[in-house]
Amino acid sequence: MLDRDQPLLLDGGLATQLEAQGCDIGNALWSASLLQSNPDAIVAAHHAYLSAGAECLATASYQASREGFAKCGMSSAEADALMLLSVALAKRARSEAGSGAVIAASLGPYGAILHDGSEYVGNYGVSSELLHSFHKTRLELFDNAGTDVLALETIPSFQEAEVLRDLLQDCKTPSWVSFSCRDEKHISDGTLLSDAARLFEGHPSVVAVGINCTPPQYALRLIRELREALPDKHALVYPNSGEVYNVNDNSWLGTVTPGDCAAAASDWLAAGAKIIGGCCRMGPLHIAAMALMISESPQQ
Repeated sequence: MLDRDQPLLLDGGLATQLEAQGCDIGNALWSASLLQSNPDAIVAAHHAYLSAGAECLATASYQASREGFAKCGMSSAEADALMLLSVALAKRARSEAGSGAVIAASLGPYGAILHDGSEYVGNYGVSSELLHSFHKTRLELFDNAGTDVLALETIPSFQEAEVLRDLLQDCKTPSWVSFSCRDEKHISDGTLLSDAARLFEGHPSVVAVGINCTPPQYALRLIRELREALPDKHALVYPNSGEVYNVNDNSWLGTVTPGDCAAAASDWLAAGAKIIGGCCRMGPLHIAAMALMISESPQQ
């Protein structure tokens, strides 16, 4: 997956593109709700990112779990079938496009199923045993689903990272772990990113450690922290747009243009990032700008 000179370009926010296509994902399952109601929309969103130049597709499974689907009245078997469908849809888009894109199983943190923003705080108030059980079920399913990488995303706490470190020891599929961060040094629960990253030093299946769904103004310093703390793993970064939601008029404040994004991404690569892309509110135009920047840059 990373045996190459060029960086790997990820896609952007899947939910962002689905909303742009007119899909209603304002529910606890988020984009995963469309696995049952509108799978073709997911394929179309994947195509949008492939057309923009993305070399990696994240499956529509970030917020998917047996627990989450159970709240919608589905059995464990039905939940597993829908989660596996997320992989099939990404592979379908890749095949239709004649692409060699990497398929990443998108696996959000425990906080994602709470649907209360907990993945940006991390203090769940639950035991490590509960976190172990939650992640073990999904990891076992996706480890045998034929994806290229398991993407453990938006991890907000040291406790959850410790659980994942242990569980990933048993996975045969390569993985990456990315943290949500609250500033230029700390993940969401207040732990130093350097300390959280070192949990994966020498880990046999983790190929990259990084940050995602973090304001882009923090990204450059965080990459430097990662490279210093964990030089034996690739660094990845796919921040959100940095826009702030105004609840008073239901609008987003601040903008990040595709050009701004490409310029920032060039700095990320210069700082040592190997995998780059976008998260929430970063769409195909942002990814296309990154792709152009990479194509016009000397080999990293």
